[in-house]
Amino acid sequence: MTNKHIFLGGLAGLAGILLCTVSPSYLAAQEANAAVYAAMKGNPKLRLVQTNFAGDAVSIIDPATNKVVGEIKGIEMAHGINHSKDNSQIYVAQESTANVLVVDGKTLEITKRIPLSGSPNLIQLTPDGKKMYVSINLRWDVVSNFPALQAEPSGGVDVIDTASLTKTKTIAIPGGIHDMYITPDGKYVVAGANRNEVPQCKCGISAPTNLTSLIDTQTDAIAWTFSMNPSASPMAISKKPDGSTDKIYAENGGDNGFRVIDFDSHVVSSFVKNPDIPPAQQNRGGSHGIGITSDQKTLLVNSGRNGAVYAYSLPDLKLLGGAKLSGRGANWLVVSPDDKTVYVANAETNNVSVVDIATMKETAVIPVGFAPERNTMWVAP
Repeated sequence: MTNKHIFLGGLAGLAGILLCTVSPSYLAAQEANAAVYAAMKGNPKLRLVQTNFAGDAVSIIDPATNKVVGEIKGIEMAHGINHSKDNSQIYVAQESTANVLVVDGKTLEITKRIPLSGSPNLIQLTPDGKKMYVSINLRWDVVSNFPALQAEPSGGVDVIDTASLTKTKTIAIPGGIHDMYITPDGKYVVAGANRNEVPQCKCGISAPTNLTSLIDTQTDAIAWTFSMNPSASPMAISKKPDGSTDKIYAENGGDNGFRVIDFDSHVVSSFVKNPDIPPAQQNRGGSHGIGITSDQKTLLVNSGRNGAVYAYSLPDLKLLGGAKLSGRGANWLVVSPDDKTVYVANAETNNVSVVDIATMKETAVIPVGFAPERNTMWVAP
């Protein structure tokens, strides 16, 4: 069928085409995902789950009171955090043991450890909840040429079947994967390499890399890549009205801003810099932590250098305002399901800033464990 025929067919023809090209399983997964997210809004059991990388417990926070109301104990070097679609389980990536820890949502006890191919960072699930992807970073602990450290020959993305809670595959990617996300339609994993280049060594990894790999979730094969120097670190992904992927907004940790990648053309286009502040007021570090409200209208961006979180309008990326944070080391953020609040983990001051998005004002600071990093919203069963 030609484009002309499609156009002349009108809305009825277009609807028919869409029904033919979108699978029932995909539609069901999207509807289920939307239902789970909608159930979070206004739920009295809504919780913020906050990892503490240098602590020995994960903090459970009640956003109604902004207080820690529980802990998942006995977890050191917790990095990525996520949960099952029915909220019955919490998944924690533990770097020190190279496992994903499965935590019972009711008892907050660890019930299973899933061995991985290397040191894990982020955890993401497909919209239907059937597959879990875990980013595997490089471990720089080969001491054969001491004092120079070398990377182990590992890195990529591990695939886990959530029904059996077993690893089924490792997708090897040179350079290791630090930050990793799933597109809104669930079709691709966006996996950013952590190292801008890997030095020559005897570990089997020598090629420079600043690539981000797009993995097809149907085949678990790399579909395409884009290059961004320095490589993409935290990312946020927007969607079009039809649910397909629109843009990737990628930080790199060093720059005090983010780049925009058009998903359809694979082109890295503009760079948006966060506001400048006097050098005497700046902290070390750059931008780390980025997210989009569920209504797709606002992009929230951390600036560790400025000690602030900024709001930009979408899609025009106009600066709407910024909130100065009491804590230091803005390291991660998560947006509440009602789009009213953004929670920023301050790794250097061991607390979480609560920021009202409408006014871009910090309204509370929540003490947590040592070096808080990744966080997620969860409904306690």
